[in-house]
Amino acid sequence: MPKIKTNRAAAKRFKRTGSGKYMFAKSHASHILTKKTRKRKRALRKQQVMDATNRKAVKRMLPYG
Repeated sequence: MPKIKTNRAAAKRFKRTGSGKYMFAKSHASHILTKKTRKRKRALRKQQVMDATNRKAVKRMLPYG
């Protein structure tokens, strides 16, 4: 069985947790920050756990974790 190539774009954006879920960083946190509230900017710093609807697609792009 040949090796499966990892999608490099996905590898840079998602990381796998110990329980098998995937973490990702939220968007809209890099520029035009003056109009965003402190609360919103603070929330954008945190990583999110991907929901189950997208997990299958990401798992296909990252076959080795």
